[in-house]
Amino acid sequence: MRYAASLSWRACPPILYPPMPRPIKVSIHTAALAHNLDVARRHAPNAKVWAVVKANAYGHGIDNAFPGLRDTDGFGLLDLDEAVRLRELGWAGPILLLEGFFKPEDLAIVDEYGLTTTVHSDEQLRMLEMARLKKPLNVQLKMNSGMNRLGFSPERYRAAWERARAIPGVSQIVLMTHFSDADGPRGIEYQMEAFERGACDVPGERSLANSAATLCHPQTHGAWVRPGIMLYGSSPKGLEVPAAKFDLQPTMTLESELIGIQEVPAGGTVGYGSVFTAETPMRVGTVACGYADGYPRVAPTGTPVLVDGVRTRTLGRVSMDMLSVDLTPVPQARVGSPVTLWGRGLSIDEVAASAGTLGYELMCAVARRVPVHAN
Repeated sequence: MRYAASLSWRACPPILYPPMPRPIKVSIHTAALAHNLDVARRHAPNAKVWAVVKANAYGHGIDNAFPGLRDTDGFGLLDLDEAVRLRELGWAGPILLLEGFFKPEDLAIVDEYGLTTTVHSDEQLRMLEMARLKKPLNVQLKMNSGMNRLGFSPERYRAAWERARAIPGVSQIVLMTHFSDADGPRGIEYQMEAFERGACDVPGERSLANSAATLCHPQTHGAWVRPGIMLYGSSPKGLEVPAAKFDLQPTMTLESELIGIQEVPAGGTVGYGSVFTAETPMRVGTVACGYADGYPRVAPTGTPVLVDGVRTRTLGRVSMDMLSVDLTPVPQARVGSPVTLWGRGLSIDEVAASAGTLGYELMCAVARRVPVHAN
């Protein structure tokens, strides 16, 4: 009988319960992406736009960002697989590799998919000289005008241009540099002086302006601008000039819910390390969001958050899967109340500033386990 019962149990199909994901999610706002692209065009009406979608579109996802940015003139990115994905999505226009190629074999993919490549080193010029391409490539020749990351020095720039021009596999050459301080008090003047000195009498279109230069330095616009962070609704100048002042709209909203509420007495502590102590009795909410979801662990007590649309603050340390919030301003809050960590209604730049970082990092840090929905 025991054997028969065992057989009967094994023959029963397992009970399948519907999935019960945590309430956290990211919403990508397609219309806001398109709006922010229009803002870039309004600031640089005579320039073409490279919409920068590096780092998987600043954490938004290439597939999610493409519908909102498809009215751009070209896309700028780093990874060959993301360039190929844009072609698979139907993009037939220019795609710029912002760091160029790294190995000779990369040029086969650049050639096959008709990519434009940055050239910033003698090694890349050497690889182009040795390559056997089906058709000449458009390149953007990068000058190191003072940022000291990539590019030819002003003194060597014309020689690099002459060498590139002599390569049969090179077609159009655009003159390129990148600003280190377009968003800060040092400004761009010292780099523009270096660029003009190195590019004097060198023919070609110019590609100079990042988001900050696109918004704040119209003299740099040239033939192409390269907006990045502004497309995603974050201000390149942080809280100094909020995104709304530039008419930028948030494109990513990180949302969750309250999953618990505690009545904490005066003198009670909250979270690991007991770094927050309640001075008076208070209600404390627990949110299904932590640093394993991409929320910054270093965000201190006082980081802004919305509960039921009401602005309040985080309390104590951020845990791996949860964080705590002050429910004093939200007496109606209950388990299941919606929580906005950043996005619509709460600037990502403000959250980032509280954590001592930038909106860029928060966008890119959202973990793969967080469901993403485009709308």
